[in-house]
Amino acid sequence: MKRRVCQRLGVALCGVLTGGAVLVSAAHANTITQNTSWTIDRAGTSTKYRIVAYGDSIYAGYHGSISNVARRAAPWADGEYMSALWNSDVDVIRRCKSGAVASDIYNNKIVAEKSYMQTTNTRVVTFEMCGNDGLQARSNFAGQTGTCNYSPLQTALNNCTTYLSSAMDFINANAYSGTKLKVVSNLYYPGFNADNALSGCTDPTTGQKVNKQTTFLPYIVRMNWRACNFAAQKGFACADSFAQYMGADYDSNGDGQIDSDALRYQQGESEADYVNRISVTLRSTIRDANTHFVSPSTSFDYIQSDDTHPTYFGSATIGINIFTGSGSGSGAPDFSGSQIVGGKNPQWNQWGHERMGWGLSVFNPATP
Repeated sequence: MKRRVCQRLGVALCGVLTGGAVLVSAAHANTITQNTSWTIDRAGTSTKYRIVAYGDSIYAGYHGSISNVARRAAPWADGEYMSALWNSDVDVIRRCKSGAVASDIYNNKIVAEKSYMQTTNTRVVTFEMCGNDGLQARSNFAGQTGTCNYSPLQTALNNCTTYLSSAMDFINANAYSGTKLKVVSNLYYPGFNADNALSGCTDPTTGQKVNKQTTFLPYIVRMNWRACNFAAQKGFACADSFAQYMGADYDSNGDGQIDSDALRYQQGESEADYVNRISVTLRSTIRDANTHFVSPSTSFDYIQSDDTHPTYFGSATIGINIFTGSGSGSGAPDFSGSQIVGGKNPQWNQWGHERMGWGLSVFNPATP
């Protein structure tokens, strides 16, 4: 797994990205079931609660292997925060399918495997989707020649919209009645720097090649607004992974706001205003998550060498049976309660999965 800690002197070297071929091939890869069940076993308690996470390779903790996944993927990190907050054991249930588009996650994970969120110890249900819809549409566009066809990008947005809404409705109707929190995570933009290049096709109106980053960004932003807007309507929290990954943790443009805060979804803002704020007004503050700046002089690498999946803390993995697509285990938390200060463990902003897990955890209820 690739990881870099950058100082200002070495930013140019740290900004080097891997080739786009990996991203293109990943977008069209076959789906892989990667389900895990892990009990965070906290000393001195036998009370056990559950977090259930549905999604694709992000929540699965994919790192290039079909035989194991990263243990400390975002749902696991959130589960550890829950365990410390509630002084309880926590079952982290991940029902995931790497490479799956939103319809697949909805139909074959959330709906088909609803029983996992119906147990009486379920307290948190979370999901993420649409990343592979976007990757596949982006790969299609990147491979086009002649006149540009934008319809695959619009189709991806439409499908994402449909299944985000359906997923929340289904979870609301089927999760255990004692569930305290339902939360969706929106999309960060992998390959942001790599997309800053001209297309192979020409726009039908101007006859000119278009910048791929400029073309793709508004579609991702619309997906994210719809995720958070649906969440506000349907009783979900929205973890803004785009803001957490793509904005620095200091004020880089002198507008009086920390970039990662300024990029966040604002409830009540219209879609048009949100798209303009993110892709125009604050565009200069969006940075590739390979170099996530936590201060003006220090950055951490949130993206693995495939330029797609989040980095993760530690080397621990959960083995996956290649025939069943499942793995399980148990163990003590990695961080004691005393190491979690102000709701943050010591690694909270140094790795992609840790940052996403913390982003989920800020919504955790004080009691189970």
